[in-house]
Amino acid sequence: MNQNILLNNIILDSIADGVFTVNLDFRITYVNKAAEKILGISANEAAGKLCYEIFHANICEHSCALRETMQTGRNIINKTIYIVTAEGTRIPVSISTALLQDENGGIIGGVETFRDISDVEELRKTIESRYTFEDIVSKNNRMNDIFAILPDVAESDSTVLIEGPSGAGKELVARAIHNLSGRKDGKLVIINCGALPETLLESELFGYKAGAFTDAKKDKPGRIDMAEGGTLFLDEVGELSPPLQVKLLRFLQEKTYEPVGSVEQVRADVRIIAATNKNLADEVKNGRFRDDFYYRLNVITITLPALKERKEDIPLLVKHFIRKFNALKGKVIEGVSDDVLNILMDYEYPGNIRELANIIEHAFILCKESYIQRSHLPLILSDQLSSPAEGSLNLESMERIYILRALEITSWNRTKAARILGIDQSTLWRKMKKYCIVQ
Repeated sequence: MNQNILLNNIILDSIADGVFTVNLDFRITYVNKAAEKILGISANEAAGKLCYEIFHANICEHSCALRETMQTGRNIINKTIYIVTAEGTRIPVSISTALLQDENGGIIGGVETFRDISDVEELRKTIESRYTFEDIVSKNNRMNDIFAILPDVAESDSTVLIEGPSGAGKELVARAIHNLSGRKDGKLVIINCGALPETLLESELFGYKAGAFTDAKKDKPGRIDMAEGGTLFLDEVGELSPPLQVKLLRFLQEKTYEPVGSVEQVRADVRIIAATNKNLADEVKNGRFRDDFYYRLNVITITLPALKERKEDIPLLVKHFIRKFNALKGKVIEGVSDDVLNILMDYEYPGNIRELANIIEHAFILCKESYIQRSHLPLILSDQLSSPAEGSLNLESMERIYILRALEITSWNRTKAARILGIDQSTLWRKMKKYCIVQ
């Protein structure tokens, strides 16, 4: 064996990172000791095999990093993927790739290094769990303030009014309050006050007696009766007509109601949580909502911010939805590309979290790779990207990537990161706020 090759192999065998090399046909020419240990396969077993036969990675079939490097000449640095070892264990690794060249600069193959980052992934999951409350995911300060009071709100059994734009997660907050309360063993019954005409809504809420109207052949319980011992969630409560507001006001005051067609009062043990995308205080001022009913609802008010006001949550929410849709659709998509994440960070989300969920679900339908790419996004985002501002968007996207990488390299030490980037700390802090970069 050539002395230089022998020396190189000794050096490579002494490092903790796994290393393997391939020829131009992607057949294994060398694996080091660390690679043998991580993959659970010997160098003799690996020699001459196609790399995907021993490096069972989630990207092998559709987006091989080593193939990309050998085709484009561009190195890939610290990309997180998953591999399956010879024992069948699935582990996360961080990979880097480069071209393998001879003494004259000719390309003779490729080299890939990889590191087991199972401990890092466990730490990441632990950190992310700090930002999850029930099914609500956020590290936004306003949302964390809401997380802090939800247990006390749940325990109080008082009426709660949740305000916020459509798609901001009001039902999730209502579910969290119910699940944390002493009523968690009872039902959470939901009714959308804006989805039904007034006459039907009344009978849905209060139920009716046989003979109350033409088609009422027998007694039918209403949503209040169904929620006995639990919680009734009145979604879009701002759409209620004044007559129904009066009847619900009586229920809130006395805990009794009359089914349609009945003259007898029925007592119920039900907690009310209401939600609206309107500002009910303004609705009261403008005479569109009864003030007495509003004050009965407004014992505890929780106001949710729009997604555009908590953009630091987008990466967390993207991961959350990817895990959800992987389970629902039987896929193994690992994440989104840096390009896609920057596109998602720049979008304004008129439909809030619900719209982000729809975007990820749309991408799932089209994505046949391990990572969601720009081509998998809905046209509304593609149209936005094709606007005249595309050049400035790309520049800002790149700047955000550089800042994130500098922070990650320095373990989020802003002094060191600013030094790497060649800017002062105050400029770095301003840019972090601009790009919603939060650890």
